[in-house]
Amino acid sequence: MNNKIDAKYFEMTRISKALAHPTRMFIVDKLNEKKYCVHELTEMIGADTSTVSKHLSVLKNSGIISDEKRGNCVYYNLECTCVLNIFSCVMNVIQTNLQSAIELVDNS
Repeated sequence: MNNKIDAKYFEMTRISKALAHPTRMFIVDKLNEKKYCVHELTEMIGADTSTVSKHLSVLKNSGIISDEKRGNCVYYNLECTCVLNIFSCVMNVIQTNLQSAIELVDNS
């Protein structure tokens, strides 16, 4: 592969890795509903603020979300809603895998 191709796949991998954690997938899904402050997300996730902040930082550094300071709270927004297409794709893969497993059991 040449450097141009390497850079393309490196960036795709970096963004994919940002989503590769259940908590970060949850955050993206929630931010599709509306903007949330870190305290609200922390309460929903049930983890400490530093852990949630780290997850938010990973998503922000990948360009998936953005933040906005309002008073004493930082609100997070889903910047690239197209990332939700990945959710649909993943669910399709899960359904396909499940159907294949069912067919294996039925045919045995």
